[in-house]
Amino acid sequence: MAICLEKLKQFWKPNVYTKAPDGGWGWVIAVAFFLVEAFTYGTIKIFGIFLQDLMEEFTETNSRVSWIVSICVFVMTFNAPISSVMTNRFGFQLVVMVGGLLISTGTTVTSFTTSVNQMYLTYGIVAGFGYCLSFLPTVTLLSQYFDHRRSLVTAIASTGESLAIFALAPAFSAMKSHLGWRHTMAVMGALQGIIIICGALLRRIVIQPKGNQLTETDQLTRTDQRSTKDPEDLSAQETTENPKMQNSVQNQNSAKNTFYSLDNELTTDSVSTGDSGIQSVKEKPTGSPEENTFLNHEAKSETNQSTPRNGTAEVKINYEEENQVMKEERRKEKPSKLKFKLLDFSILKECTFILYSLFGLFATLGFFAPQLYIIDLSVSRGVERDQASYMLSIMAVAEIVGRLSVGWIMTRKALRTKKLLVMLACVVLMTLDLLAFTLVTEFYGLAVCSAVYGMLMGTLACTHIPMLAEDDVVGIERMSSAAGVYVFIQSFAGLAGPPLGGVLVDVSQNYGSAFYSCAAGMGISAIFLGLVKPAKKGLLCRRRRTDTPRDAHESNGVLEEQNKD
Repeated sequence: MAICLEKLKQFWKPNVYTKAPDGGWGWVIAVAFFLVEAFTYGTIKIFGIFLQDLMEEFTETNSRVSWIVSICVFVMTFNAPISSVMTNRFGFQLVVMVGGLLISTGTTVTSFTTSVNQMYLTYGIVAGFGYCLSFLPTVTLLSQYFDHRRSLVTAIASTGESLAIFALAPAFSAMKSHLGWRHTMAVMGALQGIIIICGALLRRIVIQPKGNQLTETDQLTRTDQRSTKDPEDLSAQETTENPKMQNSVQNQNSAKNTFYSLDNELTTDSVSTGDSGIQSVKEKPTGSPEENTFLNHEAKSETNQSTPRNGTAEVKINYEEENQVMKEERRKEKPSKLKFKLLDFSILKECTFILYSLFGLFATLGFFAPQLYIIDLSVSRGVERDQASYMLSIMAVAEIVGRLSVGWIMTRKALRTKKLLVMLACVVLMTLDLLAFTLVTEFYGLAVCSAVYGMLMGTLACTHIPMLAEDDVVGIERMSSAAGVYVFIQSFAGLAGPPLGGVLVDVSQNYGSAFYSCAAGMGISAIFLGLVKPAKKGLLCRRRRTDTPRDAHESNGVLEEQNKD
């Protein structure tokens, strides 16, 4: 029993790599994302098979029943920042498992409801919030496990949504005709419990560069050993081991910017530190940490000038006092660090992120019209309704092809640094395709437009969120918080898009009006997307200062040398 508990505890620990593995446990995450995609977006898209039964069961209109899915999608996207905060606080595994439990419970309870209003609560809110907790953390973690293969793996794993439409929609339709919609929905809820298992597989990844493997216990042990040695031996050993100590201290105390700088490994043993608490044993600190550090640096420099260049020195370092100060400062800074991690809204100050979010906002306006109005548009152009229904199947097949194609394209070495340009080309082509829907008047023209739309839709659907991990946007380190805010901004367009299209159709009595509005939104999104990379280069707005502590220290060192000269 103890062995099982120990293995279970080990399983919940994060995987530690020196860099993104582009494989390893990432393949398990990819399979988990495939299943999560199938039982989140996939089941949402096939919920339409129950609409006619719900209208007959509760004698409700199409509009009232359709609000079930609309509320679900809005809750899913609007609460994305909450998903990011919970993931940062409680980890990927727990959050996705809770999300899977909410989805399974909400869908199962929906099969026992007696009114549409109850479904608004059980499926729209409960299951919708579960979708929010399940999808976003999974795609975020998948992006962290892969680097060069990120686009391809994400594209392949995201096909779970499209394949679910092919496999689950016919299966549930056949089951509904034999068992009724209530039993079918209960079975769907039970199958969605697979998301709980997928959540348990989401082991967090920690990127720890080589040479940063010393733990705090190891450093304290080394400190005790050094304190008992002869001063001359201590000085000689300090000269050779300072680089390792530098890496260890940086790895453990990056939040308070503590680091060591070895001025000359062969000729001097002076130690320069920024607010690290290192003092000489001959005098105690009387001023601020910065003043004491500067005085120590000057004192050691004078000592080294009068000392033969044989690698020895007369200055001792009080390591016990150093460790005490370091622990005290870590204790003081821990609450603020935690707050920043959970509530990292500084991403809204990034010009590139704002532009990319505006792209996502307007692009969402162009996603809804073909699926909602393609059948009615085809019928209005003289196509039989039975033939018009094939347009959705054409879109689904083309979407799978588009997802796989863009994943392969973006992994090419020549295009790894031009992913935004590839995405921009897809957006421009989709704008033209939406306009083409309003011009064609026969079956084959509409079929070609549907195929092109499905392919381009697949490319954008599987890349627009993972694209946040690219350095041209925000980078992998801040993707978790950025993804939550990005999807939150998108939710407003998702909520307003379908009603806007419906109003235009009612006013003009032409289904092509909805496609015009979508083309306009997609065209505006292309403009914002095209401005992202210039903004990253600082051509549109002033770039924020992102110097690391080491860079700042090196800059101070250069200034000190210039002042000495």
